[in-house]
Amino acid sequence: MPIHFNDLDVISEVAGLRSALIVPCYMCPAVTVAVRENKPFIQFFRNFLKSAPFERYMTTLQSRLKEHGVKTRIFRSIPSHEWFMCMWTLGKRKKLQKCSEPYDAIVVFGCDSATETVRNVVKSTDCKVIEGMEVAGIMNAQIKFSLTGNVSFENCKTVPISG
Repeated sequence: MPIHFNDLDVISEVAGLRSALIVPCYMCPAVTVAVRENKPFIQFFRNFLKSAPFERYMTTLQSRLKEHGVKTRIFRSIPSHEWFMCMWTLGKRKKLQKCSEPYDAIVVFGCDSATETVRNVVKSTDCKVIEGMEVAGIMNAQIKFSLTGNVSFENCKTVPISG
């Protein structure tokens, strides 16, 4: 099951910066936002492989950062095998390295492994890596498929990670 997250205060972390690249993992953070909003994770016939609640979440963050004078862009991953940031190909990592060059910071939406992926990619630069979410546990849920092409999660609860 996916990892469940709590939001962190990104606005205060980017204070004083001019630009930030938002780098999301498209699986666990997207499931977290969809469950929190009680919306379908995916609607295949409306958004195909995009999670509408997560897209709105990132767009809202972009607007909030713009209000604080921070220029942003979202780093996109289209192929479904690249949804999981912790398993990105070398090519995707090189693309991130090139895209991150003009930015002061990278805001990561993902687990500690996703953040480590980003840190390794930008370690030779002065780009600040900011975690946008923190792990709260593992989500225990039932996946539901509807005839309308929606994928949702029901009966969700967060199970703490031992250790």
